[in-house]
Amino acid sequence: MSHKEILVEVKNLKIAFGKGKHKFMAINDVSFTIFKGEIFGLVGESGSGKTTIGRAMMRINDVTEGQIIYRGRNIHGKISKSWDREITQKIQMIFQDPMASLNERAKVDYIISEGLLNTKNYNNDADRQQRVRTALLNVGLLPEFSSRFPHEFSGGQRQRIGIARALVMEPEFIIADEPISALDVSIRAQVLNLLANLQQQKNLTYLFIAHDLSVVRFITDRTAVIYKGRIVELAETERLFSNPIHPYTRALLSAVPEPNPYKERNKIVEIYDPAQHCYDRNPPTFKEVEEGHFVLANEQEMAKYQASLQMEVYK
Repeated sequence: MSHKEILVEVKNLKIAFGKGKHKFMAINDVSFTIFKGEIFGLVGESGSGKTTIGRAMMRINDVTEGQIIYRGRNIHGKISKSWDREITQKIQMIFQDPMASLNERAKVDYIISEGLLNTKNYNNDADRQQRVRTALLNVGLLPEFSSRFPHEFSGGQRQRIGIARALVMEPEFIIADEPISALDVSIRAQVLNLLANLQQQKNLTYLFIAHDLSVVRFITDRTAVIYKGRIVELAETERLFSNPIHPYTRALLSAVPEPNPYKERNKIVEIYDPAQHCYDRNPPTFKEVEEGHFVLANEQEMAKYQASLQMEVYK
């Protein structure tokens, strides 16, 4: 993977909310890189910090410590106006709830155009309208829909409008925050296929935030597993699913429903107990256990994980 171009780098990221006694460390020392053209999955249960990281990349959440680097330059804290404008265009977000993320009082034409209007990134009104039409066609909607209001659309159509709003800016990097979790099961596959096709056609890079592991396995190239603000494991997606190492990842994967009812009935769900780690005297670090496969562990755990990998090689 090292020959690939790094688009986004997150280094030792810490994000805290509140002050003094009420200070809460939502993200604690998180590091990862996203390569250009890949779909990078970030997975974990509700409240683990997935969306907090995505919102920090969008500069909605302030960074307490660490760095978020895009194309070799910082994108958090005080940055120049020209760089701010450039990354506003280059980085876009698809939000989780298509019912809440669209302005009910605005027509689709304005909703999709808003980014263009704010950055003045169009030549004239005819150019803006053409871009809106193209964005709607790209997500499989009719250009005539631009004169309608959001309440006239289904959940799946509204999410497509949200995707069109991101695409009209011609971004390089899209943060997709649980983009299908609020949709009906029948619509989910359509939206997932749309996202995958757009990534191929436009050479997009995604941070795909989700808690549904079957979706992550379907769409992502590499996946990071986050637990209570710390990434506990990161690997190529198939490798992570076929050989999870960290006990939390194993517990998460063991809970995925099986389509086969016989397998579902006989499967054993692992329960993760954080007390199994003895980190008081020997704190963990995020290290590479094999090429491209990282895990949060201390020395004793790392030796155990490496031994289990050796056993797998001999099988």
